[in-house]
Amino acid sequence: MFAAREALYRMAGVDLTVIEGIEESTALVVLSEIGTDMSRWPSAKHFCSWLGLCPNHRISGGRVLSRRTKPCVNHAATALRLAAQALHRSQSGLGAFLRRLKARVGAPKAITATAHKLARLVYSLLKHGTAYVTQTMEEYERCYRERLVRNLVRRAGALGYTLIEKQTSPPTELAPT
Repeated sequence: MFAAREALYRMAGVDLTVIEGIEESTALVVLSEIGTDMSRWPSAKHFCSWLGLCPNHRISGGRVLSRRTKPCVNHAATALRLAAQALHRSQSGLGAFLRRLKARVGAPKAITATAHKLARLVYSLLKHGTAYVTQTMEEYERCYRERLVRNLVRRAGALGYTLIEKQTSPPTELAPT
């Protein structure tokens, strides 16, 4: 096995292996499929749709007929799905995202959604050359909790209620008898 990380960095101008779940072999597959010219896709949404990682909502008469992703044979999408699946035990923000979705919607949909998130990160790195900032699991959980509280406050306000945060006192230790 050769050290592909330096060659990937020279070729792409950014290091894709800093993203959790993306190893050198995954980065090689993704770059060999999509190349380094991201001007073909006007936005990350177009890029993810081309990969086949976006839901294809089919609605007729207000009734949802299907929400599956469009079928396409794309090695980059397969590599990103495998990278997303590898995040299951990761102690990072992406790993926490995958586990939260897996509990809510099931493994296949969670893996596709995480692969979609990885594809957006890859697009951003290649298109804009921005540096990837690693998010820890604690930061992700804190942001998720803040988002939940904001939404609860907004929903309670719409119903005419006010939420009051409960003050918790530190646990008291019992004296040995």
